[in-house]
Amino acid sequence: MESRIVEAHEDSSEVIAGIRRGIRDADPDDVVARDYQSLCLALRGVDDVLQGGLYGATMWGWLLIDGLWVTTELRGRGFGTRLLDAAEAIAAARGCRGAWLGTFDFQAKAFYERRGYHLFAELPDFPAGHRHFHLAKRFA
Repeated sequence: MESRIVEAHEDSSEVIAGIRRGIRDADPDDVVARDYQSLCLALRGVDDVLQGGLYGATMWGWLLIDGLWVTTELRGRGFGTRLLDAAEAIAAARGCRGAWLGTFDFQAKAFYERRGYHLFAELPDFPAGHRHFHLAKRFA
C-alpha cells in the first residue's frame, strides 16, 4: 500500500498523540526524559467569570508560556504581573531555571521586558505588517 497524506478535520487528538510519541521516541540518548507538566492559572471575579489567565507548561527545566490574558477592564492593575509571578513561582518549585514565550508587536512585549524577559528572536511580517517576538528570562 502506498503512503498518503490526509488532512485531519475531525478529532485530531489521536494523530497529535501519535506525532508527539514519535518525536519523543526520536530524542537522542543524551537527552533526559521529557518531564512535561501543563500549567494553567485562572483569574476569576467574585461572580466566577473568567477575567484572565495564563497557560503553558514546564519541561526540561523551562517554563513555556503559551498565553497570558487579562480582560481590558482589569489591565494596568497588576493582574498580569501577579499571573506571571505565580507561574514563575510554580515553575521554580518544579525546578525550572528559566522561561520563554512569544508575543506580537501589538501585544505585550514591553510588559515582559519590564519583568526581566529579553528578546532572542524576531519573525518579521507575521502577521503581514507586524512582528512576532520570542523572549526568555533566566530565573535567579
